[in-house]
Amino acid sequence: QVQLVESGGGLVQPGGSLTLSCATSGIIFSIYLMGWYRQAPGKQRELVARIFSGGSTYYAASVRGRFTISRDNDKNMVYLQMNSLKPEDTAVYYCNAVATLGPGDYWGQGTQVTVSS
Repeated sequence: QVQLVESGGGLVQPGGSLTLSCATSGIIFSIYLMGWYRQAPGKQRELVARIFSGGSTYYAASVRGRFTISRDNDKNMVYLQMNSLKPEDTAVYYCNAVATLGPGDYWGQGTQVTVSS
């Protein structure tokens, strides 16, 4: 059974930092493209960042320079370090795993991030 479990969300003041974690099980982690998405109230889910098995990364323009995605292929974990948080970063953040070989597209349950003073 495939599981993606996010943690690390919470309430933070503008300018603050949070680190999200995603623990995976039931997949061959090394062949999966891992990503973080977010969905704010009334808005569509959007890609925040993704990381390939070899470490190549992509960031949405809105978070580039503030967020850092990383992965640990030994621990089957992916992380999102978020710095200089803004109120517009408030959303539910979801972990996503997409297989680069064969089928496989999985989502976590999401973790709430609220940036507010």
